[in-house]
Amino acid sequence: MYYKTIYPSPLGIITMASDGDNLTGLWIEGQKYHGGTIFEDMAENKDMPIFDTVKKWLDRYFAGENPLISELPLAPAGSDFRKEVWHILCEIPYGEVITYGGIAKKMAAKMNKESMSSQAVGGAVGHNPISIIIPCHRVVGSNGSLTGYAGGIHTKIKLLELEGVDMSRFFVPSKGTAL
Repeated sequence: MYYKTIYPSPLGIITMASDGDNLTGLWIEGQKYHGGTIFEDMAENKDMPIFDTVKKWLDRYFAGENPLISELPLAPAGSDFRKEVWHILCEIPYGEVITYGGIAKKMAAKMNKESMSSQAVGGAVGHNPISIIIPCHRVVGSNGSLTGYAGGIHTKIKLLELEGVDMSRFFVPSKGTAL
């Protein structure tokens, strides 16, 4: 059984999902793949300890603090490859970014391969079911493009600015999948 509740954030309504013990999803209203990893109906239940914990974490995050990801019990559903990419996302320091190619190099090393497709990494990043907390917004194109955020480029920019990232080296692409 899965449960859900909402959290009114500065970015709009956020939907959270849980298996009762762990956070299994967190989506910004209008986000691509919203609820895409939960294949059962979710019962509304705002009175769960996990949701209280996540709401407090989000309150701190949106107040400009740097709460640790490790404070939360996360259980995103996905393939082993995607879970490994999401683990790398959790290692990106607050206020910093990495490129899709940088993640691809890390994945290649983990898998004992010479190289890894940045597009495969991009697919895993884009399907991250726990937005904001698993910080997929911290991934940028190697040329400085702010492409590839399922919550939309404007949301990605707001999150990076909240974290104090110097945005002067980045640009919004004129076309792309996440515009």
